[in-house]
Amino acid sequence: MEKIGYYNRKPMPLEMHKVCIVQKAELLPVEERVKAIRKAGFNSYRMESADIYLDMLTDSGVNAMTNEQLGAMMLGDDCYAGSRTYFRLADKIKEIFNKDYFLPVHQGRACEHMLALAYVQPKPGSIVPMNFQFGTSVGKIKYCGGDYVICLREEGLETASSDPFKGDFDLVKLEGILREQAENVAFVRIEAGTNLIGGQPISLDNMLAVSELCKKYGVLSVLDASLLQDNLHFIKTRENAYQNKSIREIVRALSDAVDIIYFSARKLGFGRGGAIILNDEKEFEHIKTFVASFEGYPTFGGMSVKEMEAIRVGLDDTMDERIICQGPQFIEYLANELEDAGVPVVTPPGGLGCHLDAEKFVPHIPHSKYPAGSLASAIYISSGARGMERGAIDEPWEEDGVAPYGAMELVRLAVPRRVYTVSQLNYLIDRVCWLYDNRELIEGLQFSTKGPHNFYDALEPVSDWPERLAAKFRKDFGDSL
Repeated sequence: MEKIGYYNRKPMPLEMHKVCIVQKAELLPVEERVKAIRKAGFNSYRMESADIYLDMLTDSGVNAMTNEQLGAMMLGDDCYAGSRTYFRLADKIKEIFNKDYFLPVHQGRACEHMLALAYVQPKPGSIVPMNFQFGTSVGKIKYCGGDYVICLREEGLETASSDPFKGDFDLVKLEGILREQAENVAFVRIEAGTNLIGGQPISLDNMLAVSELCKKYGVLSVLDASLLQDNLHFIKTRENAYQNKSIREIVRALSDAVDIIYFSARKLGFGRGGAIILNDEKEFEHIKTFVASFEGYPTFGGMSVKEMEAIRVGLDDTMDERIICQGPQFIEYLANELEDAGVPVVTPPGGLGCHLDAEKFVPHIPHSKYPAGSLASAIYISSGARGMERGAIDEPWEEDGVAPYGAMELVRLAVPRRVYTVSQLNYLIDRVCWLYDNRELIEGLQFSTKGPHNFYDALEPVSDWPERLAAKFRKDFGDSL
């Protein structure tokens, strides 16, 4: 992996691209930011983009495309069935993943829907072991009559750690499940990397071992490769056995080991769509019937052909070490700078974004008043940056007062690729550090209506703390935005 050294400057990420087109950003005064978050019900999902300076809610579908991707979009063959665009993308998938069959869908959660219909629904009461849960995947599994079992190593739940692969399976636990319940297992889901524990990666050796266990007990192995781009960087840089392997060689070793791969191209490929890929013709024909019924004709699957052409180029970019290192390096810079200032973050830095540990940032806020949601609102007030609450608002507890296994209270500051500069990250670091020094001003939130609730419902503060926080900001920063 190429490195950039500095003569007499503090190391920082170096952008490996030129900016060709820009979009104007607006940074509202702090008083207007309070009005904006109040209007949005203190829920970052409900905010209007016009009120946001740094949109760090997610990297899904908001990464900057390259000029090659934009150019490729003009090649799109708008044909309902048998489009040349489909076959060009299928050829690229074969080249990279060595998978013969490709089914397009409109996005990643549609992949999860198709797989649940194909393998969970025919076996009511079946289970899907996985390294960790994700809301859309387990939602589809439960909707189709199944359930899931988390098989993460206990070390993966430690927010502050030096473990390089906190997304690894507990192989002993997984084998025990397969040995005792193989006939009741719909498939094993491998998430690379692991979203809800801070974007933490899973090692290649661990994924290969999971695949071998699946073969041993006659169970399908299914890889969720939506976050694979960052995970490939971590395999290359943290897993000694593969530091001399190319990204293509690593992908091929992984792809050859698993039965089915699916991904959201909003993350992998920098487009808007999704894909299910595999080598078994019988399984392909089985899944295809659901794609045709729920997504669209199997050569477009509800996806724009222009996006398919862009994804074809984006998958090639994913094989370039100089491109895939950019996200993790920016996230590492953000996390390290905050950690050096004493701000509690998830370590080691993972993929997707920098994750703040809300339970340590605002320990005075009880779980019932949503510490991560409160912190996300406070970050917007202090900086104009929209982060994502990754706690009990986004993943509600099924039983009051009883924490589900692996529950965390995190705020994710996602870093969309090629969108923000180091100077913008430095601005954010300064504002989060100020907020940490004034964290006692942050109080809790509560839902505005009776439950049950969704992650996008409105909340309200338990006091006038947002206004008091803004007043302290104005006192400390004067007339600064």
